[in-house]
Amino acid sequence: MAKTKDITIEEIFDALCNDFKIVNATGCIQFNLNKYKITVKQNSVVGNILEEWLANWFKKQGYAHIHNTKQTPPDFWLNPNDLTKEMLEVKCFYKGPGFDIANFISYAKEIIEKPYRLYSKYLLLKYDMNEATGIVTIENVWLKNVWEICSSSGPRPIKVQEKSNVIYNIRPATWYTDHNEYPVFECLEDFLAAIEQTLYDYNQTRSTLAESWAKKLCKAYKECYGKELILPRWYDIKDKYHNVK
Repeated sequence: MAKTKDITIEEIFDALCNDFKIVNATGCIQFNLNKYKITVKQNSVVGNILEEWLANWFKKQGYAHIHNTKQTPPDFWLNPNDLTKEMLEVKCFYKGPGFDIANFISYAKEIIEKPYRLYSKYLLLKYDMNEATGIVTIENVWLKNVWEICSSSGPRPIKVQEKSNVIYNIRPATWYTDHNEYPVFECLEDFLAAIEQTLYDYNQTRSTLAESWAKKLCKAYKECYGKELILPRWYDIKDKYHNVK
């Protein structure tokens, strides 16, 4: 077995940006069936292809990693000896970020069981696809914490996908523009305060999850990291994320 190199997520991001020069890189997706080859021109497959490409690029570079091929987070572990660290989520988008960050209720429960999931990093790739040629261009790339890509919204303390008064997924802000009505959260604690208030506001979680959620989360966090996690009250910080001119 070939020897692998230990590497951090930040070092991988630096290698992608400065060594590989992924911004403005171009490519295409081809499919060959019984010697008949086409260039794929539908952008719905680009995200999965880019994740697969990254897995192979990590391998070629000799980076120690585990690629999680299941439909559960994270997409990659960059420390195979400790699966509570160096967790990487890959999110790709065309034009604007419309991807799901996580199922709202599942995430609220999971971070109590696995508080280290709060520190997963998000590798975010914005791409364009030429509809005529199928050429894909990587327009920009970011490495962010979860709170740095989330925001409040008009109806809820945290931006979510909601249909017929049912909350489904946490949805991202457009973190790369200064013209947002609702800015991204400044810190982990504010992000969690928004989740807590949404749990209280949402009738499906008000009596089943909200009342003990913060206490359980803070207890689990201290057991995991040996330090206190103190959440502010949402209404004490709301003005930072609303009424922004």
